[in-house]
Amino acid sequence: MRGVARLAVHPLRQLGRCCSNACIMLKLGGSVITKKREPMTANLKAIKRLAREIATASVEQLIIVHGGGSFGHPLAKQYKIIEGYRDPAQIEGFSKTHQAMLELNKLVVNTLISHNIPAFSVSPSSCVVTKAGRIQTLYDGALTRLLATGFVPVLFGDAVLDSDKGFAVLSGDQLIAALAIMFKAEKIIMGVDVNGLYPADPTTNAQLDLLPHITLKDLKILLNNIEEAKVTDVTGGMLGKISELIPAISAGIKTFIVNASKEDTVYKALEGKKVVGTIIEKE
Repeated sequence: MRGVARLAVHPLRQLGRCCSNACIMLKLGGSVITKKREPMTANLKAIKRLAREIATASVEQLIIVHGGGSFGHPLAKQYKIIEGYRDPAQIEGFSKTHQAMLELNKLVVNTLISHNIPAFSVSPSSCVVTKAGRIQTLYDGALTRLLATGFVPVLFGDAVLDSDKGFAVLSGDQLIAALAIMFKAEKIIMGVDVNGLYPADPTTNAQLDLLPHITLKDLKILLNNIEEAKVTDVTGGMLGKISELIPAISAGIKTFIVNASKEDTVYKALEGKKVVGTIIEKE
């Protein structure tokens, strides 16, 4: 197989933040790889299918970030990790949240390896410190070397230390945007459980048409309209998640929103083939 579907490690390339081929960033949504209504339950069928699609695609350099779904989110909510350190009882919750994410990450990484992808787990809590919930420091040395050696780093939304609040929840969406900018990514592929972005919530209005292509200006208008209307944003929170990608889109990194629940969609997006979804560009 070509691309990332080779477990043999390449000879070390010249190290540096800008590799010879621009990285592709792939986000695997927690709603796709877990069963949302069943705590700590992975969607193994979906994970195996996605691993097969990634292995089949021809991608020279790839970074994967996955969400927490039914693993990290319930615990983070239970212990109010997002609010920061307020009570000693939260320390246990912080550890439990991180361990839950490690469990899901292990399943994802092991499945990728079983498909001959040189996946390597990277825990964000070991290389990221936030400030008031926003990334303050992101150590890139290990990631740069992993990419240069031929690995596929696999990160995830995580419970991380925070210089203001003690600790915080780092979303995979914020993380993938920061990584895309850091490594001057070719594109970001957001694999979610819907076809893309809509002008309003399609679950309440089946007549809405998918937005196949929008600009950064369009995205900001959508966000403002949602805020002014004080209603839940499109697809039950999708637009709010995509807003985390604004810094990367502003840096000129094209972003694709695709439905990773549908077979071969991620494969086609990785290959640069035409696929149903939403493209977001700076202009």
